[in-house]
Amino acid sequence: MKEINNSEFNQFVKDIKSKIYTAKSKAIASANRLMIELYFDIGKSIVEKQEALGWGKSVVEQMSKDLINEFGEKSGYSSSNLWRMRNFYLSYKDNEKLAQAVREISWGQNILIFEKLKDDRQKEYYIKNTIENGWNRNVLMHHIKTNLFKRDKIETKTNNFEVVLPMELSELALDIIKSEYNLEFMEVAKNAHERQVENKLVENIKKFLLELGYGFSFIDSQYKLILGENEYYIDLLFFHRKLNALVAIELKVGKFKPEYAGKMNFYLNVLNDKVKMPHENPSIGIILCTDKDGLEVEYALQSVVQPMGVSTYTVKEQLPEELSNILPTKKELEEKLNINESEK
Repeated sequence: MKEINNSEFNQFVKDIKSKIYTAKSKAIASANRLMIELYFDIGKSIVEKQEALGWGKSVVEQMSKDLINEFGEKSGYSSSNLWRMRNFYLSYKDNEKLAQAVREISWGQNILIFEKLKDDRQKEYYIKNTIENGWNRNVLMHHIKTNLFKRDKIETKTNNFEVVLPMELSELALDIIKSEYNLEFMEVAKNAHERQVENKLVENIKKFLLELGYGFSFIDSQYKLILGENEYYIDLLFFHRKLNALVAIELKVGKFKPEYAGKMNFYLNVLNDKVKMPHENPSIGIILCTDKDGLEVEYALQSVVQPMGVSTYTVKEQLPEELSNILPTKKELEEKLNINESEK
């Protein structure tokens, strides 16, 4: 018997494991599609029977009892879930495109979308991004609560991408930038210094990456650029995988000023000359301010040759120290409420 080559054997086992994981993933996806199709069909049957025979709410309650008796308590056929199936069918019965797409996401994700959103455009947006970006239920909930659709698709984005980038890069760059970023996971004072905001972002880098969107990888804060004898520092530097480009972010507390565009243009010039790899696309800049005037931004970007966008951001403000020492803490309030409940 030929002696086994450990390297070849380990690679062989690795390949087999990969095939098993792939088969399991396909099996789970297939099972999910079948379950969603079943729930859609159950919802359709309930609606049709109610319309044809005038059945009321009590029928669904009895139906739930019979199904649970047959398939068990954890089978997913509670009366509330059956009503969701009914509403699920009503949500998509007139939109074949979405009715097909919803089969690619989980039931829990579907519930979030059809219960919290009424507009088909918004539903399509969140379904598509859930599939493409692999959002779990919590990530999807976060993006719905912070109204990502509005910030990404409805509100005006101010940038010069169409002028300075090739069309295919311009469209992709436009897709990764938002009109406004929700940074309410940070608690900072209204008059906080820019470095304080930056430090908070770095402390909460996972949440910030979630808000930035799919494809961003964090490189460093206060990234140093050397030009001759001078040193310059970019607030936050990222790399975007789809764009294949460096993304520099500058944080500004207060309203946008035209000189910010000139400074970012300078940083991008240095990045492209000193840091960008030959196979990478031109670096992109994002200036984040707490406020901006669209017309002022438009004029400021007219003479800029490097691609950049200007967006606003919101934060959750801390209470001033003089008030925070007076008002009760969250824990104190909870303890007080518990005492009141026990006295009832």
